Amino acid sequence: MYEIWLMLNIVWEIALGVWPLLLVAALAWLALMGTAWRTAGAHWRAGLLPAFLIGGGAAVAAFMLVPGSLRSTLSDMGYWLDWATLLGLAAAMGGAVAAFIWPLFAWQRGRAQT
Repeated sequence: MYEIWLMLNIVWEIALGVWPLLLVAALAWLALMGTAWRTAGAHWRAGLLPAFLIGGGAAVAAFMLVPGSLRSTLSDMGYWLDWATLLGLAAAMGGAVAAFIWPLFAWQRGRAQT
C-alpha cells in the first residue's frame, strides 16, 4: 500500500511542476470539444471509434517505447508495481491521444455531412 501512495505523491509533485502546461492542454481540449460539439451535431459519436483505435495504437506504442525512453527494458521489470505503472502510463497516453483525436474526427465528420 505504501508504494501506491508514494506513486500518487510522485504524480502530484510532477503535476505541480508542470501545471501551466496541464492547464493549457485542458483549455485546448475544451476548445476542441466545444468546436466539435457545435459543428458535429448528430454526428458526435462518429469520431469515437477511430479515436479509440488510434488511442489504442498509441497505448501499445507507449507500452513498448516508455521503458526504452527511461533507459530500461521490459526484462528489467520484475515487480508487479513496475508493470502496473507501465500499464497505467501506456493507458494514460492512449487516453490522452484518444481524447484529443475524438473531437477532431467528430468535427471532420460533422463538416462532411453538412
